[in-house]
Amino acid sequence: MRIEPASTLQPAGTTLPPNETCEALARRLAAETEGEVLFDAGSRGRYATDASIYQIMPAGVLVPRTERDIATAIDIARDLKVPVLPRGGGTSQCGQTTGAALVIDNSKHFRQVLALDAEARTATVEPGIVLDHLNAQLKPHGLWYPVDVSTSAQATLGGMAGNNSCGSRSIAYGNMVHNVLGASAWLSDGELVDFGPLATLGPRASAIAQHVHALARQHRGEIAERWPKVMRRVAGYNLDIFDNQSEKPYTADGSVNLAHLLIGSEGTLAYTRSLTLKLSELPRAKVLGIVNFPSFHKAMDSAQHIVKLGPTAVELVDRTMIELALANPAFRPTVETALIGKPEAILLVEFSGADKAALLPQLRQLVELMGDLGMPGSVVEMPDEAPQKNLWEVRKAGLNIMMSLKGDGKPVSFIEDCAVPLEHLAEYTDGLTEVFAKYGSRGTWYAHASVGTLHVRPILDMRTDGAAKMRAIAEEASALVRKYKGAFSGEHGDGLCRGEWIEWQFGPAINEAFRAIKNHLDPIHLFNPGKIIDPPKMDDGALFRFAPATAPRPYKRIPLTPVLDWSAWNVQADPVTEVTTAPGTGGDVTGGFAKAVEMCNNNGHCRKFDAGTMCPSYRVTRDEQHLTRGRANTLRLAVSGQLGPDAFTSEAMHDTMDLCVGCKGCKRDCPTGVDMAKMKVEFLAHYKRKHGHTLKDKLVARLPDYARTASRFAALLNLRNTVPGAAWLGEKLLGISARRSLPTWRSDTFWRSRDASLFSSRDDAIAAAQSGRKAAVLFVDTFNGTFEAENALAAARVLHAAGYVLHTVEKGDGGHHCCGRTYLATGMVDEAKEKAGALIDALLPLAHAGIAIVGLEPSCLLTLRDEALVMGLGDKAVTVSKQALLFEEFLAREAKAGRFAPSLKPAGQPILLHGHCHQKAFGAVPPILEVLRLIPEAKPELIESSCCGMAGSFGYEASHYEVSMQMAEAALLPAVRKSPDAIVVADGTSCRHQIADGAQREAVHVARLLDRLAA
Repeated sequence: MRIEPASTLQPAGTTLPPNETCEALARRLAAETEGEVLFDAGSRGRYATDASIYQIMPAGVLVPRTERDIATAIDIARDLKVPVLPRGGGTSQCGQTTGAALVIDNSKHFRQVLALDAEARTATVEPGIVLDHLNAQLKPHGLWYPVDVSTSAQATLGGMAGNNSCGSRSIAYGNMVHNVLGASAWLSDGELVDFGPLATLGPRASAIAQHVHALARQHRGEIAERWPKVMRRVAGYNLDIFDNQSEKPYTADGSVNLAHLLIGSEGTLAYTRSLTLKLSELPRAKVLGIVNFPSFHKAMDSAQHIVKLGPTAVELVDRTMIELALANPAFRPTVETALIGKPEAILLVEFSGADKAALLPQLRQLVELMGDLGMPGSVVEMPDEAPQKNLWEVRKAGLNIMMSLKGDGKPVSFIEDCAVPLEHLAEYTDGLTEVFAKYGSRGTWYAHASVGTLHVRPILDMRTDGAAKMRAIAEEASALVRKYKGAFSGEHGDGLCRGEWIEWQFGPAINEAFRAIKNHLDPIHLFNPGKIIDPPKMDDGALFRFAPATAPRPYKRIPLTPVLDWSAWNVQADPVTEVTTAPGTGGDVTGGFAKAVEMCNNNGHCRKFDAGTMCPSYRVTRDEQHLTRGRANTLRLAVSGQLGPDAFTSEAMHDTMDLCVGCKGCKRDCPTGVDMAKMKVEFLAHYKRKHGHTLKDKLVARLPDYARTASRFAALLNLRNTVPGAAWLGEKLLGISARRSLPTWRSDTFWRSRDASLFSSRDDAIAAAQSGRKAAVLFVDTFNGTFEAENALAAARVLHAAGYVLHTVEKGDGGHHCCGRTYLATGMVDEAKEKAGALIDALLPLAHAGIAIVGLEPSCLLTLRDEALVMGLGDKAVTVSKQALLFEEFLAREAKAGRFAPSLKPAGQPILLHGHCHQKAFGAVPPILEVLRLIPEAKPELIESSCCGMAGSFGYEASHYEVSMQMAEAALLPAVRKSPDAIVVADGTSCRHQIADGAQREAVHVARLLDRLAA
């Protein structure tokens, strides 16, 4: 069956209600619920997209606080005839969570475990709880929820149920449908209904079950003929609960559970109140075998034999993924342990159970099997769990690297989860590879070889000819799926990109049965219309996030002259080789800024709460607005004119960017490399140019200029912290929180109190380096030099004692150089460029001599490796950046080379380490731990925390004080209080101040600790 291209008809769920209806909806929600009612353009825009290629502006957004809010919202929406779209993490890859509806966000307040029966292995949860958070609560009981999707850090259970999610270990545990025991949900008429085993159903649920059962009997022949017989089938509704067609029955005893009808229904049948889940025993042991294959075809052909050994996972990584991982310094050592030569593909084969000794024979069976298949010596055996964990992380990260491709062409999700029987997997992948080549693209393959579902995304430019190619590739892929008796939708759902293929898959009779199910449960089509029933065409350009020129409202960027250099993003990429053109050649009228913003594909990784940094403001507020993704979406909508001509410099945009603390966590943690800290600098420069700088802005920015003079009046300036009313007055005049102490001014700055004998001239330092002696430049920043001179003095003593010829740069008048950081923080980029340029000029001769430039304050030193490279300072900035190292980075490097071996006394106390956000962003935390381990008997413990909440001047501001303290209280301050006898090490000046204010504890720079313990 050929599916015709998109027409001009408006499909269901894509057209907004009239303005007066939306206004009435907003008024009633505000009056009748306790939830957050978000109907402004920016909020609606932030909920208009998910991780798919689509964008549909919702009527409005409700963030409910109570169940009554949800029930009331459903009633109001029904009265006003406005569709309702339930939403969790908003990370669907097929457009399931986009629509012209009232979006109700469950993820902020509905995230509790309502009941847990560890003995029966069941849990009842709210739909907004995140999988990783659930499993963290289950772990102490030796249990877990085994539908382990790769997005477990941000995927909500409600979204997973709506999608019928699967995960890497579905061969052992099944899909979501196999692990749900019951559900409570509102129907569109407002009735709350419990769905579960047939014997437990109430009158309304029984009537639903009878209706579905009658449909199943009516279409028994069609079901037997047309229904895919693979486990990985998630399209349409689960009509087969009464006539099982899956290779893994939905229930162990073959009974019928009506809750399974809702699983995979994408929020179109009912609104989930709670889910009752079947839990599994947490595996106590795992072993891993990595099979190296000389060809991709051989890997695919072998999967059908490997699964007979009973593994819990068989995951594919192809040659492209291997190369991408090898190119990443963080992943290379891990990947190399898994490789034998240069394989074209590897399969990760995992066996898990209660006892490792019982698993080792299975690993040996895998080795024997590969020998029988003509591949002796092809298996890397990995029985230890630590390297296994590292390798699984690389497998997850491979997709993230692939999705970070620069240019307008992106890997597009639309046929990425077709599932075919394992015996046909090799032929299917060969055929699809030929299809990609036919249309000038190629795919990178990865994921679930164990169940015949391989994720592959061809690179397409949806702004130009992407839609036509998508249609052509999908049609040829569908022919292959039918040829090999597979399922077109095998994991990520239907949504907007596969909804139209449901009738192709099942035929018109079963499709009408699906419609009958929808009409019975939701006769007014209130819930998420346009999904599964009456879906739009997958290539309807009007629904694309980046609408092509042929669409009614094509995507266009508004010309903008950036203050930073974004040309590295202003490129195009070859869809076959992925090679990018030269910087600045991408045709972006914003100089690459818009393209950098557009790198956000809404994968939602910034919603995580793990040990990483990103995103501290979201961790506190749980608001989409204060999330890396939310900010990126707002910026994209603004620079493309979708929020109005002046949106980029509006107060609404300022509100969206306001809580970004510039931590740079997203620079490291975001899979697609969205650097929101740098984007905030760009935004602030334009915003402040229009609105002007405040007195507070000027005082913060110009601190390096007046600090030298101000330090002579230290006693007077310090009265602010002691005289009653002074702090209150400062808050009224400057907006600096009266609840904050300010850094203590002192007259004995580093430059006035240093020991001249520790330092040498520039020429002497260069001569020492050229003669092979040890030399270093100590870059003393404003903060450590003015307010905490003891840090700089200690660093100088440590380096001098180790035999380094030491130099520090100064201005001719005796003043100190500045990196420009304070100016960047207030949007004064021209002034920052001037300051950084002068510093770089002073450092350049030393850098040319190969002398390390050693800094103490992470935010200052790392400016030389980050922002200084995009301020138009040329090659000299690059030269200096290559020599710029934090104090601990330098010492760790020198210690490894045998040039730094200090004689130290034991600390005699535990050591806690808090890493500065910028240290984390640049991978500079491990070197601190390495240096601390040079202390005899030291076992430093890293505090697993996000941002401390100070972030330069951020935490001093009255408007940010509460958020700042909430960030600190999330992990940092409790950890410090928990260890009252520990030495707390923190290299960031703001971090130390937060610890002092919040925990009344002194934290020290690592330089001071080493100096104190010098033998």
